[in-house]
Amino acid sequence: MSTPVRLMLADAGEAADLAAFLVRLLRFDRAAAVRLQAVRSAGSGGAEAVAEPESGAAASGSGVLAVFGRLPLGSSGALAIRTARLAELGGPADLTVSAGQLLESVDEQANTVLVPAAVTGPAWAGLLPPRTGWRLLAEPPAFEVFPELMAAVREFKERSGAVPEHHRTRSVLDGLADEIWSRPLTAAPELPLRAVHAAYVMGFLRPAVPLTVHGAGAWLRLSAPAGSVAVRSAAAPGAGLGLSPLR
Repeated sequence: MSTPVRLMLADAGEAADLAAFLVRLLRFDRAAAVRLQAVRSAGSGGAEAVAEPESGAAASGSGVLAVFGRLPLGSSGALAIRTARLAELGGPADLTVSAGQLLESVDEQANTVLVPAAVTGPAWAGLLPPRTGWRLLAEPPAFEVFPELMAAVREFKERSGAVPEHHRTRSVLDGLADEIWSRPLTAAPELPLRAVHAAYVMGFLRPAVPLTVHGAGAWLRLSAPAGSVAVRSAAAPGAGLGLSPLR
């Protein structure tokens, strides 16, 4: 049996942020799985080799850990991505694990993560955004994005609440979620509101944070300092229940 990989995070802040990311993900899916990629830094390109070209997550240190988790938003989904700086890398890692087990393995006092055993991954885990080839599409101001998102959140709440309980099925809620979250963002029409909503529920989107939108092939990515959300312009594999927006 192989020895578990222990990852040393750069500091307590990285451990706390990773734990918070996993807590939010598990809030929507207690059985969630996440795809992990841990690689050594190569100059300033550590994060570029994993997920986020503009992120500072690997500007220093010996490696970077990227955690990918899927949020269901209607019949399509969005990938939430969180990177963490590594002070030490016991060995490279690329596997799918239980999000709950990963959360339990985060030691905020020791600043370490003991990578749990791999699980059979869902279909989305085999189809991640590309590592390179991203081009900047837009830099939407958060003060414009946030009110539009909040209006959509209110609409979802009002319309889903108005559906009679005996008609409030998974397919009905998925259809409503698809209608609302597939709309283009006014400040960046390439990007669906689905990506903005996912960034919000994961705690990445706040009223004053800098935002960028990048594209690469069929993928689009909304990035903020705390993390990124990636969506495919075509329907992603798998389906999920529309999320009830946070307050």
